[in-house]
Amino acid sequence: MPEITDITPQKKDRERCNIYVDGAFCCGMRLETVLSNRLKVGMHIEAEELGAIQLESEKAQALDRALKHLSATMKTEKQMRDFLRKKGYLPSVCDYVLEKLRGYGFVDDAEYSAQYVQSAGKKKGARLIALELKSRGVAEEEIEGALEGLTGEEDAAKELARKYMKNREPTRENFSKAYRHLLSKGFSYDIAKDALASLGAEDGE
Repeated sequence: MPEITDITPQKKDRERCNIYVDGAFCCGMRLETVLSNRLKVGMHIEAEELGAIQLESEKAQALDRALKHLSATMKTEKQMRDFLRKKGYLPSVCDYVLEKLRGYGFVDDAEYSAQYVQSAGKKKGARLIALELKSRGVAEEEIEGALEGLTGEEDAAKELARKYMKNREPTRENFSKAYRHLLSKGFSYDIAKDALASLGAEDGE
């Protein structure tokens, strides 16, 4: 059975402890919770039991932290789960908080994606936007749905190309660099070529 091998105070919050199980960090927990449940080094305990203890005593605090983290900008479910895990909360607590956030409508990956596409679409192409949403944990079907609302991609590419070439000579080398720049921003080959052709580049490069 897993064993608690260390319990140390957190540097930034003296009212919380870090609990290590079998030599590895397991979770964070309020000192009051540790004492009331008589957790100590050498004690054998299953991860599920630690999760149940943390859920019972810290679910309200975890939810409050999550709500404060959401106050500035929207987050995806993955971003919120990563935030809570970084704070030391176990899966059972993360599941509880995310269920509450979904119920309140504070976490909605489809809505997050739609807003992200609207904002990022002004300077990025569909391919890069899709990759960024995927890295944030958004499901493929929600990414595809959000990208259906992407408009003005050609205009965005032309504006980006214009800004890139603004203080550069219209040489084949600079157009080639601009082409690669547009590709790096997630625009397709055809859209990048058309954008550069509008500036006088031959064959889009």
